[in-house]
Amino acid sequence: MATETVHLVQAYVAGKGRAKFRAEQAIGCKTAEEARRKAERLGPLRLGVVAYSISADTEMGDYDESPVLLFKSGELPPPFDEL
Repeated sequence: MATETVHLVQAYVAGKGRAKFRAEQAIGCKTAEEARRKAERLGPLRLGVVAYSISADTEMGDYDESPVLLFKSGELPPPFDEL
C-alpha cells in the first residue's frame, strides 16, 4: 500500500432543482501552495471553492477521513462547511 499526500481543489456551482450544489471536476495539484493559489483564483467565480490536502492510497482508492484545509471560500456542502 503506497500512501501519498494528494492536493486537491474542489469548486461548486449552483445545482438544479433541489440540489443546492453541483461539484465540478476536482483539480489535482502538485503542491499545497499550488492548490491554495488555484482555489483563491476560482473563489470569486464559483458559488464555493475549497483546497485541501489528504493522505491517500490512490491505487486502492482509499482516502483519509481528515483532510487538511488549505483554503475555502463561499458556500460549501458538508463536510467542508464545518471545517
